[in-house]
Amino acid sequence: MIWMTAIACLAVGIIIGVVFASRLNTSPSRVQELENQIRDLKENHTSYRDNVSDHFSMTADLVQHMTESYKEVYQHLASGAQDLCSDDVASKLLPAGSDAVFDSQLEIDTTSGLIPPRDYAAKQTPDQKGALSEDFGLSKSKPSSHDDPSTSTTL
Repeated sequence: MIWMTAIACLAVGIIIGVVFASRLNTSPSRVQELENQIRDLKENHTSYRDNVSDHFSMTADLVQHMTESYKEVYQHLASGAQDLCSDDVASKLLPAGSDAVFDSQLEIDTTSGLIPPRDYAAKQTPDQKGALSEDFGLSKSKPSSHDDPSTSTTL
C-alpha cells in the first residue's frame, strides 16, 4: 500500500510540474524574443542619448552665434549714435566699446548708491575681531564666587 501511495504522489507531482512549466512559458523562442526586446530598447536608448547630445551641441552653437550677432548689432548702434548724435547724447545713449554695456552697468550700480551685499562683515579697524572669530561678542569677565563650583558647599 505504501508503494501505491508513493507512486500516486509521484504521478501527481509530475502532473503539477508539467502544468507549472507550461504556465511559465520558458520556451527558447520566448527567451529569444525577450532578448531581442532588450537589445532594441538599448539601441533606442543609445540613439535617444545621442540625439539629446546633438541637440544641446547645436543649441550651444546657435546661442554663441546669437551672442556674436548681438555684439555686432550693438557695435553698429553705438557707432551710429556716435556719428549721428552729439557726443553728450551718444555717450549717454550707447557708450562705444566691445564691453561697454557691461562697463556702463557697473557705473550705474556704483553711482546709484546701491551696494550689493557682501559675503563678509566689514571691520571698523584692522585689529577688530571678525564675526567668525570664536570669541566674537563675548566679554571676558571673571566668574563670581557664587558661580564657581569649587567654592560651593554641599549640605
